[in-house]
Amino acid sequence: MPCRPPFHGFVLAATLALTACAHAPSTSAAHNADAASPVAGGNASATSWLSDVQSMANATDNAGRRQAIEQRLDALGLPWHRRTFKSGEHQGQNLFAEVGDAADSPLLLIGAHSDRVAVGKGATDNASGSATVLALAERFKREPLRHHRVVVAFWDLEEVGLLGAKAYVADGHEKPVLYVNFDVFGWGDTLWMMAPDSDGALVADTAAAAAGNGLKLSAGQQYPPTDHLPFLKAGWPAVSYSLIGGDEIAPILAAYAGEKPKAPAKVMRVIHSDADVMVEIDAQQAIRGVDAVEDALRRWDAADPGARQAK
Repeated sequence: MPCRPPFHGFVLAATLALTACAHAPSTSAAHNADAASPVAGGNASATSWLSDVQSMANATDNAGRRQAIEQRLDALGLPWHRRTFKSGEHQGQNLFAEVGDAADSPLLLIGAHSDRVAVGKGATDNASGSATVLALAERFKREPLRHHRVVVAFWDLEEVGLLGAKAYVADGHEKPVLYVNFDVFGWGDTLWMMAPDSDGALVADTAAAAAGNGLKLSAGQQYPPTDHLPFLKAGWPAVSYSLIGGDEIAPILAAYAGEKPKAPAKVMRVIHSDADVMVEIDAQQAIRGVDAVEDALRRWDAADPGARQAK
């Protein structure tokens, strides 16, 4: 079996191919599964999050994935709009929803890419990230932040070069005081946080929030390229979160360095393959991650926004 194409988006840069064909996934019955197991214990938040992932994974194309998000935003009572963009031969649609609060408050932009590649269901990459943004939108609508208004974004065409996020920045749309990105948020014990300033206030807030929710934090600049990059390259503050196993980070970074890991990380076996299906998702852990990030953003928001906005 030939190796899969290079990683892209969360997913490693286009120049990085997976280094071991022997670890390419098989087409087992488990990999072809397209339904998630029920959430144990009746956790309503986890069940809702999982339902959003499932709705996107069930869609046959990226337009259907956006439609699933739009229907969820309607159910939440959040007004949304699309913005069409073009980039070379590509045309896509970004999706935005106003969460609140006051129009003159600094903008906190929270986003994830909604598109997927042609193989698999795109459950992990990146229905998991989009469902996390929807969960945060619901929570911040119910209990708004004190010092920031929230807009959520769902980027198109990340998988062909971060085109949706690039279009937002290039078109001169409102500069957020902070952009918070989510890409691959489906399992594991560790919040992996791309943070340009590892001593920043939001990193400290995330560390406290992660510990309070039984998770670990790995924060720093080393992180796969995804939709935070267009913001950083424009000089706009941005961070990105993933939820994975802590033991996956070293093999991913080793692959970046051109090394061959002894064993590929789970994420490298799942995304961009037939294995990217619902069976790989752990909704209970994902909700721990959602709880932790919500807690971190509320801590960050509660402090003086002028002093902490770019941290």
